[in-house]
Amino acid sequence: MEKLFKLKANGTTVKTEIIAGLTTFMTMAYIIALNPNLLTGFGSQGGPALWNGVFMATCLASFVGMVAMAFLANKPFAMAPGMGLNSFFALVVTNLVGMTGMSYVESFQAALCIILIEGIIFIVLSVLNIRDKIVNAIPLGVRLGIAPAIGLMLMNIGFGSNNQIFAENGGPFFVMRDFFGALAPSSIKDSMGKGYGYMVLSVVTMFIGLFVIVVLAKKGVKAAVILGMLVASIIYWAGEAMFLHANPFASLKDASFVPPFQDMAETTLFKLNFSGFMEIGVFTAITLIITFCIIDMFDTIGTLVGTASRAGMVDENGNMPQMKQALLADAIGTTVGSVTGTSTVTTFVESASGVEAGGRTGLTALTTGFMFLACIFIAPIAAIIPAAATSSALVYVGILMLSGLSKIDFNDTYQIVPVSIMLITMPISSSIGHGIGLGLISYTVLKVFTGKAKDVSVLTYIISLLFLVKFFLIV
Repeated sequence: MEKLFKLKANGTTVKTEIIAGLTTFMTMAYIIALNPNLLTGFGSQGGPALWNGVFMATCLASFVGMVAMAFLANKPFAMAPGMGLNSFFALVVTNLVGMTGMSYVESFQAALCIILIEGIIFIVLSVLNIRDKIVNAIPLGVRLGIAPAIGLMLMNIGFGSNNQIFAENGGPFFVMRDFFGALAPSSIKDSMGKGYGYMVLSVVTMFIGLFVIVVLAKKGVKAAVILGMLVASIIYWAGEAMFLHANPFASLKDASFVPPFQDMAETTLFKLNFSGFMEIGVFTAITLIITFCIIDMFDTIGTLVGTASRAGMVDENGNMPQMKQALLADAIGTTVGSVTGTSTVTTFVESASGVEAGGRTGLTALTTGFMFLACIFIAPIAAIIPAAATSSALVYVGILMLSGLSKIDFNDTYQIVPVSIMLITMPISSSIGHGIGLGLISYTVLKVFTGKAKDVSVLTYIISLLFLVKFFLIV
């Protein structure tokens, strides 16, 4: 292990790395079921076989991507099909059904060709160091603002979308909007029915888990995050059984632990529908590929730079060593995802939770990867981790990442304006790429109209222009 991952040089141990990997896994395990849900309309499109195929692809592509991250870059970053990108992919598939008259499965297989082309493009760009140059083209002030902006986004996920509640009378009901934000709690209670009890339990669990993490971390306990999530999970399960009179482990009773290899082989594994892809049209195909490339590139760059900054993995200029290898691992994950049957695989912002738990090397990523591989066989067990426990960790990590604001020069307009825009854009749009794009555009505009156009690199101008085109022409 020492020779492979240079643990001593990175100030870590095997135990710390494994705990960090498990922590990352617990905060992002939701994607294992959510990704196939989003890509198949919660099973309504393509039938159970397609759902199972995407489920298998999610686990396998994530595993391969993290193995590549571990051995090529030796970084603790985890990968999985990206949120936002998977919803966009599902929308593309639905549009293809209407445009071409193909079935949902055939359209899904045609859309996978877009992901394959994207992955190949990124492999080439990574090998040629072009993606690395794009990272270096981001102004230092913008780079410094990425970590705290991601922190706010994590807090928004923890307090909001990660804890949404569905009830028999509708939904989703969001914790921060409907529990803390409701002017008339009684009306919310009436409208939610039994769902209200779950929301109260989620709120209580989330805050108890958060404060357990904070206290343990303050006492120097390295496993604070995973222990806090464990405490939160136990409280949630107990509350569900005692007060809501439900069995928290009911889903395990009829769960299947047999991997659906056959379904994947029939629906998604190397089922690239190139003839269907050609029916999209050249212009539409190019715009879709460009859109996926832009979103994925800057989501990945933002996550790597922001998380590495928090972990102290960057130099004085904000550059992360082994960035080329990390970006190549991400491209490999996307390519494998396309041939197994899922949307773009990207570096997950939840990697920050493992970094906070002490993860510093590829052993953290490898541990998370093996947990994803294991979920092919034990997915029902991973699914019982309550969202409230995950939220505790996300909110805690988000708070810590806000400390990056101390590096910002608040008297420098060229720093504070782009950073402020990113701070509000990322949590609202739930897109790291969009936040960086608006930050770069604002930086470039400020420099040009204050007579300092020469301070902006040619590549920064190009990237800003690409984002303008994306925002206004191919959103």
